[in-house]
Amino acid sequence: MSTEAESKVNAKELLDTMLGYLGFVVEIEETRGESGNPTLQIYTEEADRLIGREGETLDAVQFLLNRVFQAKNPDAPKWVVDCEMYRSMRQDKIVHHVRQLAERVRLSGRPLQLEPMNSYERRIVHEAFKDDPEIGTWSPSDSARIKQITLIRRPVKNETAAE
Repeated sequence: MSTEAESKVNAKELLDTMLGYLGFVVEIEETRGESGNPTLQIYTEEADRLIGREGETLDAVQFLLNRVFQAKNPDAPKWVVDCEMYRSMRQDKIVHHVRQLAERVRLSGRPLQLEPMNSYERRIVHEAFKDDPEIGTWSPSDSARIKQITLIRRPVKNETAAE
């Protein structure tokens, strides 16, 4: 394959080829996600196998696809690879779960450390509470290499003024 022909391979074709080598029969739809990132939505009868445990296989496929494009062009857009809306359903589930935990923080006033999460999930949690007047999120610096978030109760402006 010449370099000119290689450069004409698009993300949808490359993903279809990768998944074909892995034995998947898929339909792929190219869209734009809510974040504006280009998204490849996969439909297959083997969705559970493609998604993997907690999305690990899907994450690996997405990582490989992006590495191929960024190796050729470091400024290439980052593609989101999803399978039968798994990522949006997972995002809703994470936000719902963390909001339940935040209610405990709201009532007790005590911080609560969440289970370790990958960077995508941590971003979801931080976004869910960025405008919350009562609950905030805190993560250690990247150098700490701890992939956890702590939910904290923000001081209420009236309480701080009274003290």
